[in-house]
Amino acid sequence: MTVDRLPVVACRGVSRSFGRGAAEVLAVRDVTAVVEQGQRIALVGESGSGKSTLLHLMAGLDAPSAGAVDWPALQLRDGRPLGVGVVFQAPSLLPMLDVTENVALPLLLAGVPVGEARDRAADALERLELAGLAGALPEQLSGGQAQRVAIARVLAGEPALVLADEPTGQLDRRTAAHVLDVLLAAVDVLGAALVVSTHDPAVADRLEHRWAMADGRLPELAQQGGRR
Repeated sequence: MTVDRLPVVACRGVSRSFGRGAAEVLAVRDVTAVVEQGQRIALVGESGSGKSTLLHLMAGLDAPSAGAVDWPALQLRDGRPLGVGVVFQAPSLLPMLDVTENVALPLLLAGVPVGEARDRAADALERLELAGLAGALPEQLSGGQAQRVAIARVLAGEPALVLADEPTGQLDRRTAAHVLDVLLAAVDVLGAALVVSTHDPAVADRLEHRWAMADGRLPELAQQGGRR
């Protein structure tokens, strides 16, 4: 007997607009999409197609102007999902904190005790072969190292859904391939679903599913009821 698992995120008729009147921009248009547990999805499309906005909606970092976003398999706190990790294009490390402190910070903000947060940060850095940089400041890191620290920060939170917004966009091809290796290995350890927005075919080809976004829409998914 097969037991259906709840999806980690489901968008139903979601739209997101910015501005009003003649200045209104509709970044996401009537998107219905479902991310199943453990899926690996490349969200492809040109710059300005709405990829980043859709990821922000899926992460609960932004609210739709129309439609609804739900996280059936995740717990909520104050209406926002727990168990979602976001990797941004820029590592967004705080310059005054060392690597361990940067990785541990989201855990501390979530109420995890200091000792446990540092232990989980150290474990994540060890898994990503970054233990030797634990006490380094962000200014001492290469671009690839900084992005791997950002992935370690997500790994330490043990999310069920990882959303990566052009995580290799600022890296050379060799470094980008290594960072993607690290990201895929990290979600394998977690058993997490992964959605990566990218315009790089070399990145998209590494993932099992491809969602093509254009002008704020996912037309192929719309024909299939949001699942692929």
